[in-house]
Amino acid sequence: MRIHDLDPESRPRERFLRYGASSLNPSELLAIILRSGSKNLNIIDTCNELIAVYGLEQLADAPLSDLQKIRGIGQAKAMQIAAIFELNKRVHFRKNSNRKILSAKDVFEYMAGRIPDETKEHLFVLHLNTKNRVIRHEIVSVGTLNASLIHPREVFKSAIRESAHAIILVHNHPSGDVEPSNADRQVTGILKQAGAILQIELLDHVVVGKENWFSFREHGLLS
Repeated sequence: MRIHDLDPESRPRERFLRYGASSLNPSELLAIILRSGSKNLNIIDTCNELIAVYGLEQLADAPLSDLQKIRGIGQAKAMQIAAIFELNKRVHFRKNSNRKILSAKDVFEYMAGRIPDETKEHLFVLHLNTKNRVIRHEIVSVGTLNASLIHPREVFKSAIRESAHAIILVHNHPSGDVEPSNADRQVTGILKQAGAILQIELLDHVVVGKENWFSFREHGLLS
């Protein structure tokens, strides 16, 4: 069935105009953006298949080549889908830039979408000013944390350059288990001592997963 064959009250565009974007489900919202389907498949069916195969979270990260395996999705539509999520990511980053950090939850929300490849561990350092606002962040290392490989100068040289008042360490566990390892604890202890010498306080070390986090400070491991 074509979109034009639907009852006007059932057409996504008409419902959007009458009731607003919140009245549409994800497939219908995507259909508004992609606009037209193929000769044998209307755009809502195509979008239903996209959501069924990927879900919204995986759809945001799907390669163009994978998107084009869905019926009715060519290169142009695959690029439109990728562009939607990239714009959303940039809006999120803009809202979170210069964010004030009051808790590990704030760190978790700040880091959302900032890890380039979540199949690998990344160690980040967040530079904070005297009001606990993020000045900037940097990736210090990629790969499993190892106390013998993480030298304090690699963490603190950028903090000194940025005249940071304090820092927060953040790293991800690809497994999703945010319980810190012995190496995580060793690295934290070494960097806390180095920060005390440099008078740049290590406020927290936050281990992040997909949906949760572990805070060294909130668990009393940085006192």
